[in-house]
Amino acid sequence: FACGTLQPPPSVAPALVAAKDNALALYDALEVLIDEGNDTPADREFAYENVLKARDEGGPETPFARAAITGRLIQQRGLLAAGLVKDVERDAELSRARDPGFREGAATRLLGTLYVMAPASLVSHGNSEIGVELLEGLVAAYPESLENHLRLAEAYLALGDTPSALPHLCRCMAEKKELRPSDQVLLDELVVGAGMPGCLERPAAPESGGRGGPPSLVSADRALPGRGSTEQQGGQ
Repeated sequence: FACGTLQPPPSVAPALVAAKDNALALYDALEVLIDEGNDTPADREFAYENVLKARDEGGPETPFARAAITGRLIQQRGLLAAGLVKDVERDAELSRARDPGFREGAATRLLGTLYVMAPASLVSHGNSEIGVELLEGLVAAYPESLENHLRLAEAYLALGDTPSALPHLCRCMAEKKELRPSDQVLLDELVVGAGMPGCLERPAAPESGGRGGPPSLVSADRALPGRGSTEQQGGQ
């Protein structure tokens, strides 16, 4: 009989290997690979295994990186990793407790999204209502952060509240090129899910003598129904 040949382990991106001893650098390197569309299951497994070993200096960086990388692993494994959801929650809460303003509320954004998207049975301290409140608070605190608007729109749509999502979708569409590539993909998916937002509709043909031009995202945003404009949203 033929002897079996041992297969070499899947290769891991050199950037991850170089960053393996620093939790935040490891997270950033993995996100670059994801944005480039070059990450592999082996990359996510490697990042997860090593972020758990990384030294925690007592700041928000290491627990945030652990929460975020674990989240990426859950995306890959699906239901097989459902038991890791509580780990994401725990580490995001720890990072947030140490510095809620780290990277414009990155841990709060992660936690809020988790509470909206994950089944309530998989988390210990939150639910979809709390998740939305966390994300609304971030938009109020950091109104210039497109990622906060994107995640709030995602949360509203997940809960079936399309009118409240539209102002935030339109804000993101107006500045889409400022989003990282993976967030641009998410935005496109959300826009499809929301139908054709008013800010994306083709303007009516100008009357004779009038001036044509693109639709005004600002005016479309203000005209949308729901909880109001981005500025009003932040004040809730």
